[in-house]
Amino acid sequence: MSKRRSFLKKLTLSTLTVSSISLPKAFASAGQARKPIVVSTWQHGLAANEAAWKILSKGGSALDAVEAGVMVTEADESNLSVGIGGLPDREGHVTLDACIMDETGNAGAVAALEDILHPISVARAVMEKTPHVMLVGSGARQFAIDQGFQPQNLLTERAKKEWEKWLETSHYEPVINIENHDTIGMVALDADGNLSGACTTSGLAYKMRGRVGDSPIIGAGLYVDNEVGAATATGLGEAVIKVCGSHLIVELMRQGLSPQEACETAIKRIARQKNSKDFQIGFLALNKKGEVGSYSLQPGFDYATYAGEKNKMTDVKSFYR
Repeated sequence: MSKRRSFLKKLTLSTLTVSSISLPKAFASAGQARKPIVVSTWQHGLAANEAAWKILSKGGSALDAVEAGVMVTEADESNLSVGIGGLPDREGHVTLDACIMDETGNAGAVAALEDILHPISVARAVMEKTPHVMLVGSGARQFAIDQGFQPQNLLTERAKKEWEKWLETSHYEPVINIENHDTIGMVALDADGNLSGACTTSGLAYKMRGRVGDSPIIGAGLYVDNEVGAATATGLGEAVIKVCGSHLIVELMRQGLSPQEACETAIKRIARQKNSKDFQIGFLALNKKGEVGSYSLQPGFDYATYAGEKNKMTDVKSFYR
């Protein structure tokens, strides 16, 4: 019996010695998420990421970060596709769409909202202060005013001149990577491992009055599942709506695909749509590990990533080369 005890003691000491050996860094960090991290669509995502990172780097929530981030783009008058300064519909009205989704699955959205600078904040108010998910048109505007948002003219002189020039021919045709820079979509993973996302736009320039694209539609322009990941879309909204693009990507990630594989699969499905060579779609996805994926229909889409104190742009591979 004493020999057996001696053997067990030696085995225990040996095990402890092995377990105390320092593991290679790559092995030790396996399975750990890269967080916090924020990604957003297009070049204007760089400035948006800066605002989001100020919150994430201090331990703030992904929800607060994505709202603050896209608000930067909404307030940028030089941007012709989001917020103030956005190009109007064919009747000269600037109408804004936005949605937001948090880590609990709660969501809020507004569509065809006029005269309110920050539709993303109105969307968050819809999520947190009403029993609904989406408010539209005059009802959304009145709700915003009731919540303390101040109405203002969103049609800048630059956008007005562009619209008046367009009226000379009134020819409508979405232009790849020009008119389709119609969105900023942002998804983030915070230090606590929670995901949230936001998407905001003034929609396609010179659209029919009342047109709404994918950006304010949960599951199309944006979707978040805190168990799996998040995705957002940009481009011709009608094409994204037809495949419930962002939801599709998250569900593909749930089935085991990487963010990159999921984005590519969704784009290939859109490529089967009629005239797919004539418009642009870009997808951006982030999973719970902090892994990023992106893919577009046409060349020219890019996105911004802020992680590890670096904010950088990445060009995206495309289906049509």
